[in-house]
Amino acid sequence: MSSLPRLEKLAEVVRDRAALHQRGGLAPLSLVVRSGGAAASLEIAGSVTVVAGAAVGAAFALVASPDTWAKFALAVPPVGYQSLVGMVRMGHLRVEGDMLAFGRNLLFLEQLFAGLRPAAPARPPAAIGTPMIEPIVGRYLRLDFNGRPHRIYFEEAGPKEGGGIPLVCLHTAGADGRQYRALLNDPEITRRFRVIAFDLPWHGKSSPPPGFEREPYQLTTDLYVDTVMAVCRALGLERPVVMGCSIGGRAVLHLALRHGDYFRAAIGLQSATHADAGADTRLRDLRLLHRPDVHGQEAAAGSVACLIAPTSPEAEKWETLWHYMQGGPGVFLGDLHYYFTDGDLRNGLLDRLDTKRCPLHLLTGEYDLSATPELTAELAKLVKATSFQVMEGLGHFPMSENPAQFRKYLLPVLERI
Repeated sequence: MSSLPRLEKLAEVVRDRAALHQRGGLAPLSLVVRSGGAAASLEIAGSVTVVAGAAVGAAFALVASPDTWAKFALAVPPVGYQSLVGMVRMGHLRVEGDMLAFGRNLLFLEQLFAGLRPAAPARPPAAIGTPMIEPIVGRYLRLDFNGRPHRIYFEEAGPKEGGGIPLVCLHTAGADGRQYRALLNDPEITRRFRVIAFDLPWHGKSSPPPGFEREPYQLTTDLYVDTVMAVCRALGLERPVVMGCSIGGRAVLHLALRHGDYFRAAIGLQSATHADAGADTRLRDLRLLHRPDVHGQEAAAGSVACLIAPTSPEAEKWETLWHYMQGGPGVFLGDLHYYFTDGDLRNGLLDRLDTKRCPLHLLTGEYDLSATPELTAELAKLVKATSFQVMEGLGHFPMSENPAQFRKYLLPVLERI
């Protein structure tokens, strides 16, 4: 078993973490780990038992080379080796057997197998001290657009008058405006910018439009662009900056194309003409994110955990994943229609994007396996982006997974604007 990772460590992880012990007891699971011709089985039923050889009746096998397991087990794994799902996407890990059983247990398995790495130093959260009220103000905006009434929640911080530049922030697929909590609380940013983060309809605290129970949610390019413009105009924003991440990073491209004269500048976080679906699309084909026999929101968090940098602080990483655990049924899947299909910009439209009319700044995390640095570099070259930088130690959710690291890259861009 020398070519296998030290699976006995996983028994210790479950024993020491009550949440994992509880989760394993609620959904017993048998799986096999294969590497270099060797095999061992994990029997999970609350506790974890490691048995030599391949168990008969195991739900699936995780198959990877000894080198792959060695890279995964490093304290800071290389890009593409930071998670099980990430290694599946990149073709480093193969799942043989019941893919649905693997998908049902994504988040649990990511937490469990992370125990193969050296334990990170314990960092107790910083005490708040004297109770404080954050400067963020939350409100509801009621408006009609696309022939339907909407109730949209937004949060803001910073000056409304006296020269504050509106900075409209667009969240990622399946999440909400809480991802920008650090920007809203950053006095250096809110001194000069009126930061506004709103939840798309169906997301966060925003309501779906009346009659939503009769239709499947599906985000399209037209719907996304119309929503952003309706919110900006209803709030009376003059020459705002728009910044978006992931689907928001795609949306800023469509907004610059269609309404470039309106925006002062666009900032694309994790922007690309299209998304890299990875080497294995079976999880998408199973529609894990919206089916009655899967906890869709736990699967959502498990599916995006691979996009977070392994160096991101645990508290921020898990708050980012918590937002995904709270989404509405089918909403993440509906957003991905825009991300993978309707919003694809490999259609020649970007030839009309004028970055002199609407300056475009691109920032992409090095650990992103979806809108990869390579894809963003191609975009930057294609549209002659005003600026482009790869952010070290960051993944797909820079503003929420590691705000302190992200602001080092964002502040110079805001200074230019």
